Amino acid sequence: MSHGSHTDIIKRLKRVEGHLRSVIAMIEDGRSCVDLAQQLHAVEAAVTSAKRELIHDHFENCLDDATPADLKEIKQLAKYL
Repeated sequence: MSHGSHTDIIKRLKRVEGHLRSVIAMIEDGRSCVDLAQQLHAVEAAVTSAKRELIHDHFENCLDDATPADLKEIKQLAKYL
């Protein structure tokens, strides 16, 4: 199932992918642990933001006629917020 926000989420995740590659290069170059931790924190925050957007979009677009099965899915998704 695809929602309008998926295009934006894909763009975000591709930026995260590039950022993560940069962090790997930083490790290979021997950068400081403080710099690495800061950049990994930024990567983690970006992934968390994309995940939250995906879940919120799902809630907004899939709950109008929620069935018991949908409610089970909602409970499963909520644990990832």
